[in-house]
Amino acid sequence: MTMLHTVNKSPFERNALDSCMSMANKGSKILLIEDAVVGAVDKNTHAEKIKGAMSDYTFYVLGPDLQARGIDEGNVIDGVNVVDYAGYVDLVAETDNVQSWL
Repeated sequence: MTMLHTVNKSPFERNALDSCMSMANKGSKILLIEDAVVGAVDKNTHAEKIKGAMSDYTFYVLGPDLQARGIDEGNVIDGVNVVDYAGYVDLVAETDNVQSWL
């Protein structure tokens, strides 16, 4: 069974991303949306956690939410996949379950 985890809170303000990574099964997909996209920026305090977890999870970040926060896609951690809204829908459609971390 595949699962998509969506995280919408900034890892600088809440522990939703840490909780997600501690509970998600290996092979899960993790999509950062809304304020959580700041966690996907390379060279921040959370980047190493994400890089270290890439062997267990596939990470995605919502491109329009990056743009809304003035973050250039070139600053995203290597290996984190940037998706648009259609890509978000595809992720939901290709997984068995979706878990939202608020």
